[in-house]
Amino acid sequence: MMSLDWIVRILTENWPMFLRGAGFTLLISIIGTIIGSLIGLIIGVIRTIPMPERGIKRILLKVVNALLASYIEFFRGTPMIVQAMVIYYGSALAFNIHMNHIFAGIFIVSINTGAYMAEIVRGGIISIDKGQFEAAHAIGMNHIQTMSNVVLPQVIRNILPATGNEFVINIKDTSVLNVISVTELYFQTKSIAGNNFRYFEAFFVACILYFIMTFTVTRILRYIERRMDGPESYIMNQMQVQTAESMLRRTKT
Repeated sequence: MMSLDWIVRILTENWPMFLRGAGFTLLISIIGTIIGSLIGLIIGVIRTIPMPERGIKRILLKVVNALLASYIEFFRGTPMIVQAMVIYYGSALAFNIHMNHIFAGIFIVSINTGAYMAEIVRGGIISIDKGQFEAAHAIGMNHIQTMSNVVLPQVIRNILPATGNEFVINIKDTSVLNVISVTELYFQTKSIAGNNFRYFEAFFVACILYFIMTFTVTRILRYIERRMDGPESYIMNQMQVQTAESMLRRTKT
């Protein structure tokens, strides 16, 4: 039976471990989401490059697209817990590379997030009206200039909710990294529960901490979205608006 006294006791006696675990969870989630978003942004732009009609460029672009598609399908089609085991222990056995636990956690979350963000970015780019691409090309912009100056500013705003959702998912999914001994919140909670055999109370505290982190991140991201949207009622300056009468008067003069 759950005891409120035990919850308070576990929290007061083990708050440094809870705090350390929550800190590593946020650290891995933030860095992993940022790096993964950059990976996804680069891959999304590459996969939307118009295919040349012929020549070596066409063959090279097809090979690159095939490799990127394989990366996306693999990391979207396998669980992160399996990826963590394969990458961390596989790199040590096959290549004698012994990675730091935190570095391994960040690396795994980054490449996993990159696979999902690549498709999110690609979908955001495809959703932009083709007329904007044609207009940019008509004034002499190449693909990179069109992306950086016209398309990506719109795409970043459009994919912000999905990016925030990936961030929240990463906060929760870091719990699977305990299989490679990353001392995040779940790992610390499991250690605390094993010391006093009060599993329900210990993980109840962990649930509250996870909720606090995800709820706070969600509110911050929604605030950022509202700021990027601008004011709800936008009144144009009278100097920016030309009425039919003013245009006719200017024509007469």
